[in-house]
Amino acid sequence: MAWLYLLLAICSEVVATTALKACDGFSKLWPSLIVVIGYVAAFYFLSLAVRVIPLAYAYAIWCGLGIILIACTGWIFYQEAISWSSALGMLLILGGVVLLKLGNAS
Repeated sequence: MAWLYLLLAICSEVVATTALKACDGFSKLWPSLIVVIGYVAAFYFLSLAVRVIPLAYAYAIWCGLGIILIACTGWIFYQEAISWSSALGMLLILGGVVLLKLGNAS
């Protein structure tokens, strides 16, 4: 169940961060509400996940996957470019997350 909570924390953070650009400095109501609710949900689910998953692993996975997913949503929703070097960096982050998970399994 802890891994599901971590996944929900990551998804909530990605939704909130994606809406952050749309809220235009908190001048637009609905995107601003999505930001606030998304971050509250993200930290709530993260707090549930770290009851079982070690904090260092949970936070590294949360940040790493969040970076990759935010880059992808920026590319899809805001037409932000992803350079080859950025893509390579994200692959290295993903590799680090996989190594963390494998290290945690042993």
